[in-house]
Amino acid sequence: MALAEFIETLDRLEAEAGQSLAEVADAGALEAVRVKYLGAKKGALKEVQKQMGRIDPADRKAAGMRLNAFKSSVQAAFDSTSAKFESGGHGGIDPTFDPTLPGRRPKLGHVHPVTQTIEHLMEIMGRLGFEAAEGPEVEDPHHNFVALNIPEDHPARDPLDNFYLATARSGDRSGDPSGDRSAEGSQLLRSQTSTVQIRVMENRQPPIRVISLGRVYRPDQPDATHFPMFHQMEGLMVDRGVTMANLKTVLRIFANNYLGDDVEIRFRPSFFPFTEPSVEVDFYWNGAWIEFGGAGMIDPAVFEAVGYDPKQITGFAFGLGVERLCMRRHGITDIRDLYSGDLRFLRQF
Repeated sequence: MALAEFIETLDRLEAEAGQSLAEVADAGALEAVRVKYLGAKKGALKEVQKQMGRIDPADRKAAGMRLNAFKSSVQAAFDSTSAKFESGGHGGIDPTFDPTLPGRRPKLGHVHPVTQTIEHLMEIMGRLGFEAAEGPEVEDPHHNFVALNIPEDHPARDPLDNFYLATARSGDRSGDPSGDRSAEGSQLLRSQTSTVQIRVMENRQPPIRVISLGRVYRPDQPDATHFPMFHQMEGLMVDRGVTMANLKTVLRIFANNYLGDDVEIRFRPSFFPFTEPSVEVDFYWNGAWIEFGGAGMIDPAVFEAVGYDPKQITGFAFGLGVERLCMRRHGITDIRDLYSGDLRFLRQF
């Protein structure tokens, strides 16, 4: 038998073995390929070895080297394919898989719509020159009421309208149900993010331009527009010569950026203890005016509480409901849907 014919046979068998191993779909088919080409009794390798005696003695060394190379190549390809089936699986190949079918979107989590809104608001206000500030959610009456010019007899300080905490500090009557929980020394969950503006002004001098976004708490009965825990965005700008015109301009630019150029906004005279003059800001939605939030020029008493000279410094503040903005943008009609935990609802955003 000529050496060239012997080598040609090995080349053909090696190619066939590689093709067969590539098409293997399970461990049973893999074993069949092994027996066909490497079987000890009737395998192709065994049959080719029998032809060695017909090779010219001068060519047997070359023929033997090619035979060993064939065996090593097929064995390596078999071992590689076999490793995919050692765990009893299909090596990543599912015999029932149809690559022509549409894929299935993996179920991945994503950012909550309220958090998306907060990030969007921070981005808009950041472009207007406002930096983010944070404060504690557990507050004392001084920062939540006193420094904001809210007197002791004001309805906002009623224990029924706040979440006062029963703490266990020595000499503190806040843990006593019969005690005055609104007194100094007690603690409560903050009812507004205005507490952050007080803390900022206590530690910084004008000019100040900050926003704070966070959770606030009020014991409201849940309904379509109220929830005992919600989020506010508080804005504060303090400097020399700040006017109501600056406040209205900032709020209009903000609303146009977030709600769209076609949104209608109005300002109504109102009253808040910590601003004077004060306004309510509304937007027109679904044929009705919806409360946007409260705003106004900072009352001189608030400046005095943080050590500023109200004769030299002016400023404005505003507080907006984050959930209401989120609902307006996405067409949500019930705030309770945001906190229901219903994935069918949340996946829409």
